[in-house]
Amino acid sequence: MKYIVDHDLHIHSKLSSCSGDSEQTTERILRYAEENGLTTVCLTDHFWDETVEGASKWYASQDYAHISAAKPLPQSDKVRFLFGCETELDRFLTLGVSKERYDLFDFIVIPTTHFHMKRFTISDEEAADARSRANVWVKRLDAVLNMDLPFHKVGVAHLTCGLIAPTREEYLEVLRLIPEKEMERLFYKAASLGVGIELNSDDMRFADEEADIVLRPYRIAKACGCKFYCGSDAHHPAALDNAKALLKRGVELLDLQESDKMRI
Repeated sequence: MKYIVDHDLHIHSKLSSCSGDSEQTTERILRYAEENGLTTVCLTDHFWDETVEGASKWYASQDYAHISAAKPLPQSDKVRFLFGCETELDRFLTLGVSKERYDLFDFIVIPTTHFHMKRFTISDEEAADARSRANVWVKRLDAVLNMDLPFHKVGVAHLTCGLIAPTREEYLEVLRLIPEKEMERLFYKAASLGVGIELNSDDMRFADEEADIVLRPYRIAKACGCKFYCGSDAHHPAALDNAKALLKRGVELLDLQESDKMRI
């Protein structure tokens, strides 16, 4: 059976500093779910646990008290609304959530491709050129997969995020330079752990001629037995309007089936 886009497990509210949009409320997110026939959505505001040292100035305000102000989440008979977070991995490969906090979240999104946060998530040397960035793409994903995490409720976010390089040309070059054998090694491990691989609506905005390059990691992940979940990564209401259509584009191009779906 064809993969049904019936969920969105990566959505931000106004509590994420990069949103700050008074219209991006939990009520608006619930309405998006109802209007698009989604049965499960998850709030994943940016989070750095105040008990973990090393937060950047930007992340310091995104502590648990701040993001939990969204609770209680609105519910409906048709939609299960979960409470999660999008944490961070710094350049020392420290994860911004402590083990003591795992049980507070229904789902934990971990981005490994926030390369725009130079000197916080990536060093100057790692950002030097496309090959260096390709190497750190592998290094950061490898680090997450070697952590002691509740992988049954962990998703690796936007592996082909545009933030991995400053220009579109270099972005595509980074993706080309990631060795297939390394991807296979990582995705076989991801499959064995049960970690989810995210289909991010923003990542599905590529031009037709870019499809083979951008989709290569997901095709390899699928061949290795990984499970996929959908995430709009919306920070503003406008991003919710065509999120499902973009996610369905990814599903179609990858020929995903319900058996390929991550379930939490």
